[in-house]
Amino acid sequence: MTTQMKKIVFFSLFILIGHVAMANDGSEDVAATVAGVDAADTLPEPPGPTIPPGLPIDGGILAGVVVALAFGTKKVLSHKKN
Repeated sequence: MTTQMKKIVFFSLFILIGHVAMANDGSEDVAATVAGVDAADTLPEPPGPTIPPGLPIDGGILAGVVVALAFGTKKVLSHKKN
């Protein structure tokens, strides 16, 4: 492929991608429009309930700190004995 041909192909693809990206602005459901159905009739169900507030996500941190302190204390005491 010559350099000029590469430039033509690149420019053509660049322009084509720009048109394809702007063809659907997301304001309507394309599948519903093609099928002839009103987009408001095809809205998805709302999401389910979320995790209730106050549910601990870091419950194991206290146990980790306790284990780390115990291990560190054991390490320091065994090092002082030697």
